[in-house]
Order: sequence, then C-alpha cells, then structure tokens
Amino acid sequence: MTITIYHNPACATSRNTLAIIRQSGEEPEVIEYLKTPPARERLVELIAAMGMTPRELLREKGTPYAELGLADPKWSDDEILDFMLAHPILINRPIVVSPLGVVLARPSEKVLDILPNPDIGAFTKEDGEVVFDASGKRAG
Repeated sequence: MTITIYHNPACATSRNTLAIIRQSGEEPEVIEYLKTPPARERLVELIAAMGMTPRELLREKGTPYAELGLADPKWSDDEILDFMLAHPILINRPIVVSPLGVVLARPSEKVLDILPNPDIGAFTKEDGEVVFDASGKRAG
C-alpha cells in the first residue's frame, strides 16, 4: 500500500504524523513540499479529495499570509492557488494520501483515519502529549 506525506521536517505536527505512519508499519513516500511543491493540478486534486477549499488549506502562521493580504475575501480560489504555488509555505501541512483517503493531518493523529493499520500501540508526541498510552488506549 502506498502512502504519501507532503512533509515539512521543520514542523512538529508533520514530524509526529510521519512517526505515526511509520509506527503503523508503513514507510511512506515523503515529499518535502517546500523543496518539491505539488503541481497546480495535483494541489487541486488534493484539496478536492479533502473536501476543502483552497482558502481552508491556507496556512497563516509563519507565512507571508498577512503581508499578501490573503485575509481579504476578494481573492478567488484560483488566485489563492496562485499564491500557494508561488509561496508553498502557504500550503498547510502535513497532507497525507493513502488508498483509504486524503487528510490534512492537523492534529497529527487525524492520519489514523486513513491508515490501513491504525492500531499503533503507545504513542507520545514530541511535545510529550500522550496520544495512546502503554496499553494502546486513547489518552485523555
């Protein structure tokens, strides 16, 4: 089964998502989307598969979102896509693709919805948040 993650290694959520995928027994194709952004057609496919709009996929924090005035509703979906392609950091991450679906894995455990083996046992995020305890039960 092929799983792909559009990954930013500088992002803790993306690193946690990648760790969950690997803990499930899968070795995904890792695309560092800041180095290799998806083509426009692929980005449109991913957004549609997630049931989102381009605006819903925009990332604000740590991006040129404010300086580009992207909060203004005047921008069309096509224009937002243009901004994302010109500035890939505007694409929220991580996006994970599997034969079972496509998700924006925020929070990272959302990836479990599309993994063939979501029973990953104990898992603690980098920040110490326990997702699954030692018995594999959902924490919290």
